Amino acid sequence: MKLKPDVAFNICIVEDDPWYGQLLQYQLALNPDYIVTLYGSGKAFFDTVQERPDVVTIDFSLPDISGDRLLKKLVELYPGLPVIVISAQNKIATAVELLKLGATDYLTKDEYTKELLWNAVKKIRENSLLKLEVKRLEKQLHDKYDFANLLKGNSPAIQQTFALMERAAQTPVNVSISGETGTGKELVAKGIHRNSERHKGPFVALNMAAIPAELVESELFGHEKGAFTGAISRKIGKFEQANQGTLFLDEIGELPAAIQTKLLRVLQEREVQRVGGSEKIKLNVRLMTATHMNLLEEVRKGRFREDLYYRISGLPICLPPLRERNSLDIMLLAEYFLAEFCREYHKPALTLTAAARDKLIAYDYPGNVRELKTAIELAAVLSNGNEIHPADITFGISSRNNDFFAEEKTLRDHTRAVIRHYLGKYQNNVPLIAQKLAIGRSTIYKMIQDGDV
Repeated sequence: MKLKPDVAFNICIVEDDPWYGQLLQYQLALNPDYIVTLYGSGKAFFDTVQERPDVVTIDFSLPDISGDRLLKKLVELYPGLPVIVISAQNKIATAVELLKLGATDYLTKDEYTKELLWNAVKKIRENSLLKLEVKRLEKQLHDKYDFANLLKGNSPAIQQTFALMERAAQTPVNVSISGETGTGKELVAKGIHRNSERHKGPFVALNMAAIPAELVESELFGHEKGAFTGAISRKIGKFEQANQGTLFLDEIGELPAAIQTKLLRVLQEREVQRVGGSEKIKLNVRLMTATHMNLLEEVRKGRFREDLYYRISGLPICLPPLRERNSLDIMLLAEYFLAEFCREYHKPALTLTAAARDKLIAYDYPGNVRELKTAIELAAVLSNGNEIHPADITFGISSRNNDFFAEEKTLRDHTRAVIRHYLGKYQNNVPLIAQKLAIGRSTIYKMIQDGDV
């Protein structure tokens, strides 16, 4: 990994021999990233230096202060400061004593000093850059899972959600997340996991609505080879995969009645048994669930077990729909998504006109944040120019009344279908198609070049 310095590296040389000091200064200054300052005495150094240097080299035999006293003072004043002692003495005992006092290195004055000093400072610089990189990555990891970065918004409704997420992250209890489709329930679960004591363990997510009923038991608990027709090998279930971590079951209300009983047993006994197996596997899993349903109403109707409901409820978090958040949240999300899609599609920065902003704020978003994101992505992909206008923004693209959207696809797939249709209709006349769709020719050419259409 090659680390590039962001700022200059400040080196101080304390040397009473002007000629020798200038020699060392010249040698180190050959690196343009180094700022090298020469001081003729310990007093001159302490009287002049105002900011902590990155490394200091000291002559062991200064006229105003001994090397060991100067080293002690530097270590006391700047804990952790790399100090290189340069001495005419070649005594091992002296070198060992100075290293014990906190010196980073000990060099003797000879024909190899310049080269040894160069390598010593280079190593110190590399270690310094590595520490900065580690801090940057740690901050990046923290920022990545900071609640405010996961769920953009400043409204009172979303701030209350952040407070509940913070409480959930500090406790080991199960968490039940409710809210309309598209409000970000899985993001909440991930945020809680990443900020909890289980953050080093796995986060495993499973959408119950996306699994055929006959496969749910195998997906959750796993199966042994030959347990049923088609079980050609052992399968590890989601509970085992999530051991020592968190299991997130989305759309828990879709869980078949027969599996509800088995799930309750697993949660009560904290162990799982694979389908077709006899071994009982101990579990240490935190369960988080999510649903857009009113689970209590499902309990009243007899479609969801009451005992399971209370077992998984734990700490409830209800996500507010986008229409109950303020206009500032809508615009914060819109601007964030727009910047993301401009980067993803390699487009110049786009801005929303005042009329486009008004249109975004006036809409009630039945599809919540997911719908806003999709609308912004479509506008970014098909925009022609540097601004997003109201005509570029399309809502309700998941409407079931439109045959084009009857089959659920990604926006990229829908865009491919549109471009493909027009290419066939107008015999690959890209300029005409660009005019018809009000998009740039480069967008179409790039899709053709990438094999997307």
